[in-house]
Amino acid sequence: MRVITGSARGRKLRTLDGESVRPTTDKVKEAMFSIIQFDIEGSRVLDMFCGCGQLGIEALSRGAKSAVFVDISRASMSVTEENLENTGFRSCSKTVLSNSLEYLDRTSEIFDIAFLDPPYKAGIMTDAIERVRLHMADGGIIVCETAAEEILPECVEGFTSRRYKYGKIALTVYRKVV
Repeated sequence: MRVITGSARGRKLRTLDGESVRPTTDKVKEAMFSIIQFDIEGSRVLDMFCGCGQLGIEALSRGAKSAVFVDISRASMSVTEENLENTGFRSCSKTVLSNSLEYLDRTSEIFDIAFLDPPYKAGIMTDAIERVRLHMADGGIIVCETAAEEILPECVEGFTSRRYKYGKIALTVYRKVV
């Protein structure tokens, strides 16, 4: 796995081994960032269920101002911190070892872009969307990665939505209406 483009282009990212993690494929990551490419520069990013941090790191490489990485796994957080050091983005990022939904309940931070990629079939995506929408800036974007068969709400209060399918993976993108 690597950073696709930007200031850290080509840098390799470490990930955890095993079936408990499922890093976003390069194909889906490229598609995701093509969809939001004009919204990244100077943005404040939230990478929930961050795994190895690759989505937030990709956003930082493409010009995001800052990123918050949240994951409940110590091993994932350790790998994320290592990847931030290796890409030079430690100073513009914050890592939070926490249940992502509980983090949203206690933070007052506002974000321009939020990446939601919880474990597939965990049944928490709709709840995560409802909680994160309260922390989105005007014009903010929530990018959700799910298994293609998982259906997310078309209507989220104050947001428009669009769904994209890439084989067995779907991206649902919510944009906050200004």
